[in-house]
Amino acid sequence: MSLHKEISFESEICEHLADHGWLYAEGDAAGYDRARALYPADVLAWVQTTQPKAWETLVKNHGAQAEETLLTRLRDQIDQRGTLDVLRHGIELLGLKTPLKLAEFKPALGINPDILARYGANRLRVVRQLRYSLHNQNSIDLGFFLNGLPVATAELKTDFTQSIGDAIDQYRFDRHPKPKGQAAEPLLSFPNGALVHFAVSNSEVHMVTRLNGPATVFLPFNLGNEGAAGNPVNKARGHRTAYLWEKVWERESWLEILGRYLIARRNSKKQIEAVVFPRYHQLDVTRKLQAAVLHDGPGGKYLIQHSAGSGKTNSIAWTAHFLAELHGGASGVDKKVFDTVLVVSDRNVIDAQLQEALFDFQRTSGVVAVIKNTEGSKSAALAEALDSTKKIVVCTIQTFPFALAAVRELAAAKGKRFAVIADEAHSSQTGEAASKLKAVLSPEEIKELGDGGEVSTEDILAAQMASRAADSDITFVAFTATPKNKTMELFGTCPDPTRKPAPDNVPKPFHVYSMRQAIEEKFILDVLRNYTPYSLAFKLAHNGQDVTDKEVDRSAAMKRIMGWVRLHPYNIAQKIEVVVEHFREFVAPLLNGKAKAMVVVGSRVEAVRWQLAIDKYIKSRGYTMGTLVAFSGEVTDKESGADGYTENSTVLNPNLKGRDIREAFKGDEYQILLVANKFQTGFDQPLLCGMYVDKRLAGIQAVQTLSRLNRAHPGKDTTYVLDFVNDPEEVLTSFKVYFETAELETTTDPNLVFNLRAKLDAAGHYDDFEVERVVTVELNPASKQGELVAALEPVSDRVLKRYKAAQAELRLAQDRKDAKAADAAKETMDALILFKGDMGAFLRLYTFLSQVFDYGNTAIEKRAIFYKRLMPLLEFGREREGIDLSKVVLTHHHLKDLGARPLGLAGGETPKLAPITEAGSGSVQEPEKVYMAELIAKLNDLFGGDTTDQDKLRWVNGTLLGKVADSEKLREQAQNNSKMQFASSPDLKPELENAIIASYDAHSSLSKQALNSPAVLRGLLDVLINHSGLYERLREDRAS
Repeated sequence: MSLHKEISFESEICEHLADHGWLYAEGDAAGYDRARALYPADVLAWVQTTQPKAWETLVKNHGAQAEETLLTRLRDQIDQRGTLDVLRHGIELLGLKTPLKLAEFKPALGINPDILARYGANRLRVVRQLRYSLHNQNSIDLGFFLNGLPVATAELKTDFTQSIGDAIDQYRFDRHPKPKGQAAEPLLSFPNGALVHFAVSNSEVHMVTRLNGPATVFLPFNLGNEGAAGNPVNKARGHRTAYLWEKVWERESWLEILGRYLIARRNSKKQIEAVVFPRYHQLDVTRKLQAAVLHDGPGGKYLIQHSAGSGKTNSIAWTAHFLAELHGGASGVDKKVFDTVLVVSDRNVIDAQLQEALFDFQRTSGVVAVIKNTEGSKSAALAEALDSTKKIVVCTIQTFPFALAAVRELAAAKGKRFAVIADEAHSSQTGEAASKLKAVLSPEEIKELGDGGEVSTEDILAAQMASRAADSDITFVAFTATPKNKTMELFGTCPDPTRKPAPDNVPKPFHVYSMRQAIEEKFILDVLRNYTPYSLAFKLAHNGQDVTDKEVDRSAAMKRIMGWVRLHPYNIAQKIEVVVEHFREFVAPLLNGKAKAMVVVGSRVEAVRWQLAIDKYIKSRGYTMGTLVAFSGEVTDKESGADGYTENSTVLNPNLKGRDIREAFKGDEYQILLVANKFQTGFDQPLLCGMYVDKRLAGIQAVQTLSRLNRAHPGKDTTYVLDFVNDPEEVLTSFKVYFETAELETTTDPNLVFNLRAKLDAAGHYDDFEVERVVTVELNPASKQGELVAALEPVSDRVLKRYKAAQAELRLAQDRKDAKAADAAKETMDALILFKGDMGAFLRLYTFLSQVFDYGNTAIEKRAIFYKRLMPLLEFGREREGIDLSKVVLTHHHLKDLGARPLGLAGGETPKLAPITEAGSGSVQEPEKVYMAELIAKLNDLFGGDTTDQDKLRWVNGTLLGKVADSEKLREQAQNNSKMQFASSPDLKPELENAIIASYDAHSSLSKQALNSPAVLRGLLDVLINHSGLYERLREDRAS
């Protein structure tokens, strides 16, 4: 029995294809022309059947040589232009008025009977055991032809005897397109041979479009198996890979792939350097999207959760092209579904690839309009492009608000229909959309935005969609690797599409290509495999015995002190040493010395301090290493310098000279990039192999930030994460949400809006008449600003006077020591602060939920308008306590490596995204008052457990500083020289050694280390001069 052998597998595939519209006969390999890599009988049959007049002309001009003339010309054109171009655009022959077609692909608009007849006449042939070589009798298991032109080959392996790896190796080692010392093999050559080569087993499929001997890299072409790589069990057909011949090679499917999907990438000389063949999930999502849009009609929303490494740029290009060409559905067979497709993306390659792809398909230029920020009038340029014949308009995130406004206007005024495709690219957000954006961001996200943070298309799309009414003529498609809970509720697909989201109808992504599958298929790396957390232990002292008896707000003081520790020069210096030395030892040798690293810090001020300190450390050690720092806007940091700092400051990035940081970091000049709220999302640099994290990262931010490391690159198989701040288990939990399919626990309760409205009404600070008065003015196009002020002033004035009166009562009660009256006044103030907070919560909640649910309630909408205008006028000016940290000193500091550990993503429970479960239920928290000394003692208990005498800075800040500062010689030098000149004094080292020897008895262990190590001595000098204030103290002593 040969049932388990390859020959049986081969027969099964061929027989299926023969039953479904393919030509196949045993022994037809004899009809193959090896030298031309053509199947001549099919070329001739196609031409004679579909273009009989052209054939008559050829016979008339060439007689018996007509066949030879045609085949020779065809081969010549394939060699010059490539197989794909010839298939799509035909060839010219002497005597023919129009090019001779070599194939007919299904048109978007199927009303021309001649085209449809030619489409039906396409000849698809599969040939077994195809002897292809000009030099030997090697045969390929299957060859695939369209009208006699080679389009694919396949090597089959049955899992009973071999594996998919054997099929791949057969191509790599035995199917070389250019055998050494011999002529090229026409069938295997690029781009003038077969367009794609498949390695097929019973369980897996891999493919490649360009063979290159042992260097050939095959890509998986599998369905995925419950979020993982591979293919699911096929109970009906047995073969897990049956989808390949049943669906992909199915006649109409295969012709569509050849006609619409394949893209020829050309270099600057217009030579083909690559052919893009869709991966299975790309084929699947684009086809399912088209089917869903035809079924649902315009106005649908689709969330595509595709991981990094999924090829989103190509997926978006195909989606845009297909939706722009889509005909049918409720619009009618001969009518386009969309007038224009709007693509929102900051990827520089999107517009270029779209232009390239469309030209490849249609030989038509000018169908894509690109609106950049440099346009003189963005709104005018957009309106013109959207209202013209442009099929696709590409705009950036910044121009998106203008684009969506124009789309809505055209949809309403002219009945035009649009598809909006939003890429997940991220960008700094300023200007027109900022106020709308804040309505959908969490308080934490708003805070980050204020420190130069970045936001995503998801956020902006959510903000811009807050128009209350459904966009019935606008279809939204959102591509993202890490959907937020709001994105899931806005764009997710409900199991029952006839109902709104509900706890028993939770939205989910329309299509998923998971992070797990991308990792297992080696398109991205698992960045949690080498994860090393650090713990920081420190102790503080409130210098001297004159401890203040002033009570401070525990929470505010804790934040200030922790911020002070983070910015302490010694803390930064210790972390920088870990970063630089780890990079040099472990990261720098990777990728043949081209590996790079990113350092993520908590704020822009920290970025400035780190950059100045890291450059100084690198120079002091004599290392050759380039660093860049990236942040948005300008930073003022008086500790570092009088002037403000930007990315282009010569002090921070002296060699940048106006270049874009992304571009500058690509080259060999820079190895380390420090970032603060920038480039943590949407930044692709495949050479990144190391990341050093000194910032609190939670949830989606942890995933997006650490994922900067996951991009694949030849030879890249190792990444390192060193984390000074975060809990490894929390990071792992964040990743698990997006490892497979992101899911919502449940949906947000729409009744929260009604509950919050009732709470705000009950506060009694306004009445219905006052709400109506503001709304009437706001909605009247002829209103003046003075009328809006007049409508709002009675309410805002009343509320502010109540607050100020309560403030005065509080002060009076405190002066009189009347605790009861003070509590009553404080309660009034707290209630007013909470009232304003509840209005903000109402706006955020309603802005979001009104996009999901039609409230059909004008009272709710009117309050949204009223609150939006009232809130900015209620500036209560909450009192801020001044917390004096000038007497706090760092006495102990210990940074502890907790050991490298792999954080395993597979297994365990998968956390789900929580919906918005409550809003406006808060109360103003009473500050917990503590004495500063007590707080420092508590902090030392929390963070000082791992410190020992070895970690004491007191030895440096106290003993050594005091003894060195007693030197008359150094005092004289400090008085007469700049700090930089003083730091170069040859007397510093001997004076420090004298001080160490003098303190030897009290600190023998530390003194011994210092005297025996030049490196420790250098470090101590650095601490004394740059962190402990030796130079300043010497100058002060003289002044006093």
